[in-house]
Amino acid sequence: MKRLYIETVGCQMNVLDSEMVVASLRKQGFELESELSAADVILFNTCSVREQAENKTYSALGRLRSFKKQHPEKIIGVMGCMAQKDQKLVFERAPYVDLVVGPGQLSRIPDLLGDIAAGKGPQMAVGLGRKDGTVDEIKRSHETFDPLRDPAMRPTPFQAYLRIQIGCDKFCTYCIVPMTRGPEQGRDPEQILAEARILADQGCKEITLIGQTVNSYKHKSGGKTTRLSDLLYSLHEIDGIERLKFVTNYPKDMTDDLLEAVATLRKCSPYLHVPAQSGSNEVLARMKRGYTVEDYRETMARIRARLPHAAVTSDFIVGFCGETDEDFQKTYDLVAECRFKNSFIFKYSERPGTKGAELYPDDVPFEVKNRRNNELLELQNRISEQENQPLLGQRVEVLVEGVSERTKRHGEDQGDLVQLTGRTACDRIVVFEGNTRLTGQIIPVAIYDLSPHTLFGAVVTEHVGPSLQPIMA
Repeated sequence: MKRLYIETVGCQMNVLDSEMVVASLRKQGFELESELSAADVILFNTCSVREQAENKTYSALGRLRSFKKQHPEKIIGVMGCMAQKDQKLVFERAPYVDLVVGPGQLSRIPDLLGDIAAGKGPQMAVGLGRKDGTVDEIKRSHETFDPLRDPAMRPTPFQAYLRIQIGCDKFCTYCIVPMTRGPEQGRDPEQILAEARILADQGCKEITLIGQTVNSYKHKSGGKTTRLSDLLYSLHEIDGIERLKFVTNYPKDMTDDLLEAVATLRKCSPYLHVPAQSGSNEVLARMKRGYTVEDYRETMARIRARLPHAAVTSDFIVGFCGETDEDFQKTYDLVAECRFKNSFIFKYSERPGTKGAELYPDDVPFEVKNRRNNELLELQNRISEQENQPLLGQRVEVLVEGVSERTKRHGEDQGDLVQLTGRTACDRIVVFEGNTRLTGQIIPVAIYDLSPHTLFGAVVTEHVGPSLQPIMA
């Protein structure tokens, strides 16, 4: 038996990539190992979206220098976006690394590990750059190897990511993804549906469709174009699947047919992640986001009109090149106006290889970025708590994910009852006491307390609160 240790940082794409790599290596006789030192193969699945993620990986590799000297037979590999971006630089900074594989070449990992074990030396497999071949050649070099799946690698056995699109053609000036994951490609809908049926057969109840700009999904075949809305109608018919979500969305592609599908289909969660990134038209233009603040407001107005109870979340980058106090105030005002369920707020991090790094100086001081980040975060936390207030005393439907992090950390023993956690259809986290046998079920929970990011409740039994009707939360 060969033993594999894998460490993953970054987005949902990376989580899914790791799952599929593990599935392919299990077919080669590997078993997962939780202790790095006990593994025969050590893989790091990396992210390049922010500098901090790259530094974390290089620090982890640095700590393995002496370990590799003591155990030269161990294989150390770097995969994912940082591997695609840095390529030979990984070998230069960590010459004891044996394997570098970009996200479009992950299906080759079993064969490459075989070559290394056979004494053929370090191996590298990366996708073509955006100018290094024809469009078809570049796309083929960034192909995925869905649908190899491994339930043990998922956040829970009852929830799974399903990739419907790879790559990105938006070319936002701050983003490295179009270079690391290649051209935008929508997967064949029949392949997607087949994979969803596999997930349902494995006991999965909630599927989250993922893509860099998932609502841009299109697949053309035989004169027919399949859109995301069409996919949702087809996926809705699969027995066993109870919830459908999709992330991340591009504001300009939030079409009326997609909103109609979410409003019409019972299994579709009214949860939409729609990154704005900035509230300033000048900053959006430098980011090359392809829309104005007025466009974004129009998108939000259509969402609120068709899905008045939808939970909308967003992303914001503070301190982007040239952002003034006036620009930031416009972002602050947009958050206050839109009242998102929550927002993911990041300080701008210049990424080599992007147009932003090439065209604009990173001229906002770190202290200013940090202050703006904290101000926007404080506003969003206040809004999140206010938006949760109407749920007090209400009954919500929760997919039970398992014991809470607090229970795991402290090993609390409360007899038959432990602290459990789960999520509503709108992706709100709910904490409550219950029996672990509830894990994997969708159950009613009455909410009695809340914080900006967590609801606290009690399981509704037949003799408690019979008049309480479930709401979509």
